[in-house]
Amino acid sequence: MGRRRGLTSPNASGGWADVPAPPNAVDKGPGDSWRWTRLLSMAFIPVVVMLAARLWLVEPLIVSSDSMEPTIASGAVVFLFKPGVATGGLESGVVVAFASPVDGRTVIKRVVAQEGQSVAIRDAELYVDGVAVPEPFVDHGRIDATYFGPQKVPPGSVFVLGDNRGVSIDSRDFGAVPVKAIQGILLTGQTRG
Repeated sequence: MGRRRGLTSPNASGGWADVPAPPNAVDKGPGDSWRWTRLLSMAFIPVVVMLAARLWLVEPLIVSSDSMEPTIASGAVVFLFKPGVATGGLESGVVVAFASPVDGRTVIKRVVAQEGQSVAIRDAELYVDGVAVPEPFVDHGRIDATYFGPQKVPPGSVFVLGDNRGVSIDSRDFGAVPVKAIQGILLTGQTRG
């Protein structure tokens, strides 16, 4: 707390005299306002850092469908690494998030092929450029007798599939996803092929 400061007023002799301060008057002084500013900034800076990190670095997402089971269960919380695409992390096998071309909701799928590659599914087995891709995260018993393609991935795009192929709405339905539409790469559920 600051010190009590009296007031000055002219006295009978023409000089100035100190008048006692009222009992509740307290001088906060210049240091007290600086302390409040520091306290507010110390509380404000972490909030700004967390908001900036969420906007540009990592964002938590709650999975709202079973299209990525058994890798990622419905209701799970995953973390989206936003700079992942820009840093060259967009390769086959990574799990990405993007706005669905069907309804605009954020969806999570696995990249299985990149531009220029050919994608096909034969009796539930994934083939990229005619070569079978091992997918230990896919329950092939649930998607037996599934066929698709072959389809070539256009430039600047990736082909995405859900791990739970029997229920997933993915590139087989809405086509390849432009790389610029990818919001980021998940920090969980990654299996690079």
